[in-house]
Amino acid sequence: MKIVLENLTKKYPNRNRKVKGDVIAVNQFNFEIPDGKLIGLLGPSGCGKSTTLNMICGLEKPSAGKIFFGDDDVTNLPPENRGVGMVFQSYALYPHLTVMQNILFPLENLKGDQRPSKEEMQKKAIEAARLVQIDMLLERKPGELSGGQQQRVAIARALVKRPRVLLLDEPLSNLDARLRLQTREEIRRIQRETGITTVFVTHDQEEAMSISDLIVVMEAGVVQQIGRPQDVYEHPANLFVAKFLGTPPINVFDGEVKGGKLLIGNTAVLDMPSLTDGPVNIGIRPEGFVLSPEGPLVCDLHAVEVMGRDTSVVAAHSAYQGKEIRAIIPSESRFAAQDQKVRFSLKPMKVAVFDKTTGLTLYPAPQDSQEDS
Repeated sequence: MKIVLENLTKKYPNRNRKVKGDVIAVNQFNFEIPDGKLIGLLGPSGCGKSTTLNMICGLEKPSAGKIFFGDDDVTNLPPENRGVGMVFQSYALYPHLTVMQNILFPLENLKGDQRPSKEEMQKKAIEAARLVQIDMLLERKPGELSGGQQQRVAIARALVKRPRVLLLDEPLSNLDARLRLQTREEIRRIQRETGITTVFVTHDQEEAMSISDLIVVMEAGVVQQIGRPQDVYEHPANLFVAKFLGTPPINVFDGEVKGGKLLIGNTAVLDMPSLTDGPVNIGIRPEGFVLSPEGPLVCDLHAVEVMGRDTSVVAAHSAYQGKEIRAIIPSESRFAAQDQKVRFSLKPMKVAVFDKTTGLTLYPAPQDSQEDS
């Protein structure tokens, strides 16, 4: 099911009497979600991603704009008539009901011709349970399940009605790190097997990038960039997107373009013949540093942290905007115990240059990749 959002806007009354005007949670959101794809809505707390999800679901009414499921305008349609399945952050399972009863609950509340027979209900519930691999737990109650198992029950309950759209609101935030990894892989498997158009809300960029066909990065109710995860990572539209994506985060320096050269401090680190002279912000991904005895970027060495496959070099530079630079280099790299300085050359495709005033990306050019091939 294709979902189209047209100028979607949500405003709330401002409770702060000192500030005039409404609070705009979502502002002019335009996007076409392709049929059968998994879309990640990504951004910090308060960016409007959950509000957007609630408007798609019908739990929130837009202040302006329209929502289409296929060719159907569902903007004013109540949630129960939209054909959506919703999985909440808290799972919202009924503690006094068994797993089977929790999964059956949406079917038992259907009325008229939509209500299946008891045999059909049982069949659909078992199919949903098998899909999420909890069919051996049907007689247990939620309190007897692990967090990951409870999450699967919530997904099965959302899928049992065979919805046109599946909506997931930060479904992994209550799980530990290992279980998050396993469950997100399960969500991706289930989505691929069912082919249901899915919108997944998270503040965790690693989650969004690992399972999404497309990601939508939001800040303060405004869409900052839409694209394939790797494209957005490698070609951020602005400094906010570049900072938000990546672990460890991108290293940002005060810099300058002068005579076709990119300077950090007074040192030319790369050729940039296409850029106009002037002050800029320079972002370098942690994996963009190359340890080199002749490297132009000279930093004060603070620490070397061996992390198995990689080594993290912690350093400092007078032009760096943060506290400590983090460079990720191969684990076979060696340092002398008395080293106080470290020299780097840079990988051009791991460097981004941003306008000092607007924050927009000057290099590399952002890619428009809203359509997934």
